[in-house]
Amino acid sequence: MLVIPAIDLKDGQAVRLFKGDYSQKTVYSDHPEELAQTFEKAGATYLHVVDLDGAKDGLAKNLETIKAIRKSTQMKIELGGGIRDLKTVQLYLDEVGIDRVILGTAALKDPQFLKDVLKQYGNEKIVVGVDVKNGYVSTAGWLETSQMPYLEFIQYLQSIGVKYIVATDISKDGTLTGPNFEMYDQIAKSSSIQFVVSGGIKDFDNIKKVAQKDYYACIVGKAYYEKKIDLKETIQCLQNV
Repeated sequence: MLVIPAIDLKDGQAVRLFKGDYSQKTVYSDHPEELAQTFEKAGATYLHVVDLDGAKDGLAKNLETIKAIRKSTQMKIELGGGIRDLKTVQLYLDEVGIDRVILGTAALKDPQFLKDVLKQYGNEKIVVGVDVKNGYVSTAGWLETSQMPYLEFIQYLQSIGVKYIVATDISKDGTLTGPNFEMYDQIAKSSSIQFVVSGGIKDFDNIKKVAQKDYYACIVGKAYYEKKIDLKETIQCLQNV
């Protein structure tokens, strides 16, 4: 199982929000590229980056910071936030050298766009973010909630060839209260899609549980920043799980 550390970007800084609330942010670093190097030294092989400004506004707001992160590390990088057209997908995959992009709002609102980029880039490079609020898919940086039940959406994604999703329970994100394992068990029961557990990871026991369930990956954000886990120790321990 992959343990994927996260860097959420707002105004060029590494921050964490509480339950996706833009007014409740904590700044953890003014130099996100240095954070990326710290994660790499700890043994991480994948990095999760979110452009929070982009997610809200649909623009590549933190492009220069993202370029700096890309140049600073050999880790593979998955990037989400505001990627809603082919031009932005091309920018990140072809020019910046991001390894895979995460489509959220566009995947739900523009199904043809999702099919087109899947065809062009393949399902190793195109990932879908499924952000869940009260059982429904949320969009636009979690500011809007759709009428689409999350399990129905995931089954649809699998049917069109999506291989990976990042599944987040918004009510858990940034809370350090543990992931919504009930939701992930439902996803595992109703589909064979590979999913990243995102939101709520609070300690090593949570991460170990994800590994024991044989889920694909989990994202570690606030638990790292608040020193609830030692990333290097965690990655080493998981090799023995």
